[in-house]
Amino acid sequence: MELEPESLSKAIQLSVAPVFLLAGIGALMNVISGRLARIVDNARKTKTSLDAGETIDEREQWTYRRRMQLTIRAIELLTAATLLISAVVVVMFFSVISRINLTLVVVPLFISAMLLVMSASICFLREVRMASVHINRLF
Repeated sequence: MELEPESLSKAIQLSVAPVFLLAGIGALMNVISGRLARIVDNARKTKTSLDAGETIDEREQWTYRRRMQLTIRAIELLTAATLLISAVVVVMFFSVISRINLTLVVVPLFISAMLLVMSASICFLREVRMASVHINRLF
């Protein structure tokens, strides 16, 4: 079977949209990672205060732990989504090149990836909400 340039061109065109999606997810992961870094910094300051003998509200400690859990979960979900989207690109590319209809493989992979992105977004929203409530309690 000879590979035609049109097939390769079509495969590349089909792969472009998911790659843009990967870039968007990467940007979201960058934002969430930044939030995680700030949470860790604040938790370290709280730990230093505890070590110095200051009393810290247990709810504040719990809030930091929970926010870290939510951000880490969001990062895990987005990472899984990127793996599935990458698999979509590979399968679509292979499908075009081999002329095998793999739609029944692509569809569940893509739907699963979108469900993971949605779940990560919910975790992110919950973390942002917790941070807002925490700040409102302080002031």
